[in-house]
Amino acid sequence: MPFPDLTQPELGAYQSDVTRPADFAAFWEATIAEARAIGGAVSLIPADTTLKAVEAFDVTFPGFGGHPIKGWLVLPADRTGKLPLVVQFLGYGGGRGFPHEQLHWAASGYAYFRMDTRGQGSGWSTGGTADPVGTTPSIPGMMTKGILDKNDYYYRRVFTDAVRAIDAMVAQDFVDAARIAVCGGSQGGGISLAVAGIDPRVKAVMPDVPFLCDYRRAMAKASRDPYGEIVRFLAQHRDKKAQVFETLNYFDGVNFARQSKAAALFSVAVMDEVCPPSTVYGAYNAYAGTDKTMEEYEYNNHEGGQAFQDRAQMVWLGKRFT
Repeated sequence: MPFPDLTQPELGAYQSDVTRPADFAAFWEATIAEARAIGGAVSLIPADTTLKAVEAFDVTFPGFGGHPIKGWLVLPADRTGKLPLVVQFLGYGGGRGFPHEQLHWAASGYAYFRMDTRGQGSGWSTGGTADPVGTTPSIPGMMTKGILDKNDYYYRRVFTDAVRAIDAMVAQDFVDAARIAVCGGSQGGGISLAVAGIDPRVKAVMPDVPFLCDYRRAMAKASRDPYGEIVRFLAQHRDKKAQVFETLNYFDGVNFARQSKAAALFSVAVMDEVCPPSTVYGAYNAYAGTDKTMEEYEYNNHEGGQAFQDRAQMVWLGKRFT
C-alpha cells in the first residue's frame, strides 16, 4: 500500500497549527474541580477469576458528574510496600473486557488499572459503563456528541473520568503516588495525552498511535473512521465549521502536549490510515517535556507496534520507575 501521509524527513519536521484557547488551562482546572467537588465512593470488589499469581478487583469510581465508571484493578499477589501505578485507557469502541487480559504490567510489579470508557464497549471488547448524559443532534458514534459546545462535548466527560480514575487509585494505600504512568492505544493514547496535560501527578505517559490529535489535519488525511464522523457531520451542518473547531481545540492532544512535563514514550505507524502519522508527530513535536521518545513503525497501519511496543514500554518505564 502507498504511504497515506508524510514520510521522513518531512514527517519528523511537521509542526501543527492547532490553536490553544486562552482559557484552555482554566477550563480544565474548573472541570476537574467540579467533578472532585461532587465526590463519591470508590468500590473495590474481588473479581471472580482463577488467577493465582495476581489479585484482580472489580472497581467502580465516580467520574464526571459523579457518574459510576467501571474498571479492572490487577495487582501482583506477592507484593510489599507501595507499587508504581499504570493506568490504561482504551481504543475507540472497546470496553474493559475481562480481568485476565493484559497481565504484563501486574506481572512486572505494577498496580495496573484498566478504565472502562463510558458509552462504549461493544465494538471490539465488552464494557459496562453507561453515559447517562444526552446529546444534541450527532452522527452515529461518539465524535460529534455535544460537539457544538465545549461544556457538552463527550470527551469532556471521558477525560474527566480518566483524571478521576487516578484520584481513585492514589487513594489506595498500596499505590505510590510519586510513580504514576498512563498509557493507551489510539483513543486510549489520546486520553493518556489529555490526562498527562491536565494532571501533574502523572510522571510518565505512553501514547501509542494516539487518536484525538490535530483534528483538522486528521479529518483531511484519514481515510478510515472515526475522524470521518466529524466530516459527515459538517457535510450536513455546513454553517457550524467554526463552532466545531472552536470546541475541538479544547480536546486536541496537541494542546495537552504543550503543557505536559511527564516523561513520554510515543509510537507512530507511518502507514496508519486511522490516525495519520503527521497528527501524531504534531503532538510529539509540540510536547513540552524534555524526556520524550518516539518509536516508529514504518510499515504498519493502525495496529502499530503491538507486542513490540509493549516490550518497549516495559523497558522504558522500568528505567524511570526503578
